[in-house]
Amino acid sequence: MSGQGSVDRVRAALQRAGHPDTITVFPAGTRTAAEAAAAVGCTVAQIAKSIVFRAGSRAAVVIASGANRVDPVKAGQALGVALTRADADFVRETTGFAIGGVAPVGHTAPPLVLLDQDLFTLDPIWAAAGSSAHVFRTSAAELLRLSGGKVAEIKQA
Repeated sequence: MSGQGSVDRVRAALQRAGHPDTITVFPAGTRTAAEAAAAVGCTVAQIAKSIVFRAGSRAAVVIASGANRVDPVKAGQALGVALTRADADFVRETTGFAIGGVAPVGHTAPPLVLLDQDLFTLDPIWAAAGSSAHVFRTSAAELLRLSGGKVAEIKQA
């Protein structure tokens, strides 16, 4: 399975933080929120998708409900930085993950992290675990604890 090194990095980060190893592989893929929800058997809203933006030379990871579109202006205001679109090379260089497998933990360099407040109305939630075929089960409170991020209302109106 491609991305095994990235999956191992996520597993190690979860274990260091005292989070159970809930990583599951879905060979058909979990690249999009809809694919992940279909594979897991949950609602699209329960997929915690990681959207990477540029905050200057640093990555900003916005972890949003799969049902929401992220408003980069709201997210940037919540983080206190201007956010711009990140391309695939920037995502891989700054997080260590390929698009479609960006996890909320296990980054190669610490990103700015922002969680969608809507995630706190859902339990459980599922997040990417380092590849486009791996996800892990968690809760919004655990993601907040694991990531050290902030919480804000970030969905587009």
